[in-house]
Amino acid sequence: MTPDTKSIAERLVETARKYGASAADAAVVSTRSFSIDVRESRLEKAESSESIQFGLRVFLGEKSACVSASNPNFETFKEVALRAVAMANVAPRDEFSGLAEPNELSKNTSGTELELCDDYKCVKNLDVLKHMAFEIENSALAVEGVTQCEGTGINTNFSDFYMANSNGFSAGYQTTYYQLFCSAIAEQNSYMEKDFSIENRIFFCDLPQPSEIGLKAGQRAAERLSPRRPPTGNYPVLFSERISSSLISHLISAISGNAITRGSSWMQDNLGKAILPKGLNLREDPFRKRVFGSRPFDGEGLPTTKKNFVENGELTSWVLDLRSSRILKLKPTGNGSRSLSSPPTSSVGNLELIDGTLSYENLLLEMGTGLLVTSLIGSTINPITGDYSRGASGFWVENGQVKYPVNECTIAGNLKDILKNLIPANDFKNHLSRVIPSLLVDGITIAGK
Repeated sequence: MTPDTKSIAERLVETARKYGASAADAAVVSTRSFSIDVRESRLEKAESSESIQFGLRVFLGEKSACVSASNPNFETFKEVALRAVAMANVAPRDEFSGLAEPNELSKNTSGTELELCDDYKCVKNLDVLKHMAFEIENSALAVEGVTQCEGTGINTNFSDFYMANSNGFSAGYQTTYYQLFCSAIAEQNSYMEKDFSIENRIFFCDLPQPSEIGLKAGQRAAERLSPRRPPTGNYPVLFSERISSSLISHLISAISGNAITRGSSWMQDNLGKAILPKGLNLREDPFRKRVFGSRPFDGEGLPTTKKNFVENGELTSWVLDLRSSRILKLKPTGNGSRSLSSPPTSSVGNLELIDGTLSYENLLLEMGTGLLVTSLIGSTINPITGDYSRGASGFWVENGQVKYPVNECTIAGNLKDILKNLIPANDFKNHLSRVIPSLLVDGITIAGK
């Protein structure tokens, strides 16, 4: 860990204690990023940026406040600490808020075994990156029907994160991020459709070939040409692997400690009950190598652990940070997430739903006639009842075969019913943080023509 982020975090905590805080924690993020965009075989944009941002949380007994800033020097530390203490003085009391006890803190303080950081110096050659971007664009334009690319390029990012608190925790880790992207536009009889392809990796050498990105974006855009509206009615709906994780994200939000303690969740009374089909497990593994959601410790310094939130279809655990676990009188699950400007909340990094046995093609056959959804827009989710409604586009399927593209339709149902009737495929992608396959739901209302 570089000395800058470590010294800033520890200095912030020391300064807060000096100016009256009974306890404090600090988080610091230093980033370096570089991106290029190409268009029509020309370099359209090249941007480089560096930043250091930090957040300080102070406690005055049961009162607390958070302040963030981006100018790391002694005068700023003093100003931030004084401001945070002043804000805490007028904040309401919260008996459940506070730092982790020393015996609760993680002993793993480096995360090097997770392989979250590549050698950032390997992508400093602008000519190499331009060549890759042009290869992406050319492969997209080679697809029949594709007339232009709206955006094509590469993003790289290096991040150095460090946390310290007055209970003795001081640790951090570094991450890298590489992204190839392409947005292609296909045209037919003056009618245009757009689609995209994005691939992200932690290690540069793990990226797919640039031509694969452009080819996939071009094919997806061309396949969407001449869409129709699907029939209205109750039909099976297959959520493709591209967007299926959104369903699971709605579930995670509903079982988060924040939602449960507020009493504002459609999962409120379902702990210990079946919420997915029997045989399905929803797992978190924060120790997967070279995966974005892996972490050696959570945002409050607690150890992360492998766990099942759903086991054999039954909801076995909430997603808990320290505060929500104290309210519910349960053990924290190591799922605290620390932002720079607000207190920790509960969230999940890696998720896996890998119990499907059917291939994607067999799942289409299982569906028979219905809607294959590849894109979702808008979102109307009732957090209390679980009522679900979203705009959708994709393909109409008959007798297990894709017949034509569709758009301008809405799918609606209740998330409780949707989740209980999931049939997963086995087409998940292991490099993703959310390893969720295509999901078939038998019976969702479709509003089309």
